[in-house]
Amino acid sequence: MSKSEPIRIAQIIGKWVGGGVEAVVMNYYRNIDRNRIQFDFICDEDSTNIPYEEIEKLGGKVILIPPYQKVFSYHRELKRVLKEGNYTIVHSHINALSVFSLFAAKCAKVPVRIAHSHSTTNKKEWKKNLLKQVLRPFSKLFATDYFCCSELAGRWLFGNHAYDKGRVYLLNNAIDLDKFKYDEKIRIDKRKELNIADDQLVIGHIGRFVAQKNHTFLIDIFNEIYKRNKKAVLVLAGQGPLMQEIEDKVNDLGLTRAVKFLGQRSDANELYQAFDVFLLPSLYEGLPVVGVEAQAAGLLCVFSDDMTKETKVLKSTIFMSLNDPINEWANTILINAKTFKRGNTVKEITNNGFNIKHEAIKLEDKYFDLMEW
Repeated sequence: MSKSEPIRIAQIIGKWVGGGVEAVVMNYYRNIDRNRIQFDFICDEDSTNIPYEEIEKLGGKVILIPPYQKVFSYHRELKRVLKEGNYTIVHSHINALSVFSLFAAKCAKVPVRIAHSHSTTNKKEWKKNLLKQVLRPFSKLFATDYFCCSELAGRWLFGNHAYDKGRVYLLNNAIDLDKFKYDEKIRIDKRKELNIADDQLVIGHIGRFVAQKNHTFLIDIFNEIYKRNKKAVLVLAGQGPLMQEIEDKVNDLGLTRAVKFLGQRSDANELYQAFDVFLLPSLYEGLPVVGVEAQAAGLLCVFSDDMTKETKVLKSTIFMSLNDPINEWANTILINAKTFKRGNTVKEITNNGFNIKHEAIKLEDKYFDLMEW
């Protein structure tokens, strides 16, 4: 490879479904110096919502392979792709499943193999956790380097010893602050588009309809809010296997007119402007990029405390326990929404390490350090 050519890094995404991990990787890809570094995205062949056009325009490639469940064909095809691509670095974003991708990378003789922890776990998802717990000790077996999005995620996947010894590199889930900063005009226009009046209280949530995001609990909270404020609206953006179940719950509670299901959206940055409160009662998170985005938009944010405390960037952001009563969640939201003053939060977000313009440079330097160039 010529020194004048960018190094190509294989980003192992797994199943691309338009979630937070994909958003983080794309944020970095858009902001790195692509004359120095290029990304190739290796995804499961049953992925959805892959932005092929944007990736190709930026100079990258999308390579589809069988999903990891097809163990032998996955290994064979990934090994072939990595060998033919002559990659120096493989960066795997599939948490505990990295045992599969990095084993293939080792067999392909890729010298730098990064395991990246983006998440944690929760006892309420015990079936899913069983596989995670079994694979967790092996996830770092074939890795040469460890990355994480937060201390909690780093300690969960790689262990306290590795984290305390400084062996885990913390890469923040940074975002483009210019895209998300508060904009009154966008707020007015987006509310009109969604048919929401100026005096309505909008509770917003962006996330896949999966157990982790705890939509059932979220609907219960909104139901309590709606009893006290009939002008309240809940806006849900995203898709996923539990969407129909949540729609049925909304209908059973008589909330159909008060809850808007928007499906998968490409205008999340504008949706945040239309919200008044961002509600994220997840069962677990590594460090949710939507939480950073919502705070960058200057929103009042209420999160479950089952996620890393590094998610709290603004002093106004509130953590609550999932064991707290529903009415306590509703009270907290309604009381704080009355007095909350929204504004520009760029300085605070930047100072906390979530400005992608700064963090992308750090990632570039880290990649080159790993190659010892």
